[in-house]
Amino acid sequence: MPKLIVVTREGEESTIDGQAGLSVMEVIRDAGIDELLALCGGCCSCATCHVHVDPSFLDQLPAMSEDENDLLDSSDHRNETSRLSCQVQLTDSLDGLKVTIAPED
Repeated sequence: MPKLIVVTREGEESTIDGQAGLSVMEVIRDAGIDELLALCGGCCSCATCHVHVDPSFLDQLPAMSEDENDLLDSSDHRNETSRLSCQVQLTDSLDGLKVTIAPED
């Protein structure tokens, strides 16, 4: 069971036991961290699940789709580590993945 480390907007860090095959967004939501809104439920249509990924994991993530890239362009808080957590599937190889919830737009 891969672990996911989540840092809230206030800087509080939690380690969550995740289930491989779920999206990072689903793992965060199921853990009860409500500041990640995920309004579209994981359909890649709202960007309210925006996170900043620890740079050491970036090369292990799947390539960003054009839709995800377009949605992230709408955020004032996009940076080189930005991803939509609904588009990153948690796998055993991502054990220890650390994400920080991006500021709300």
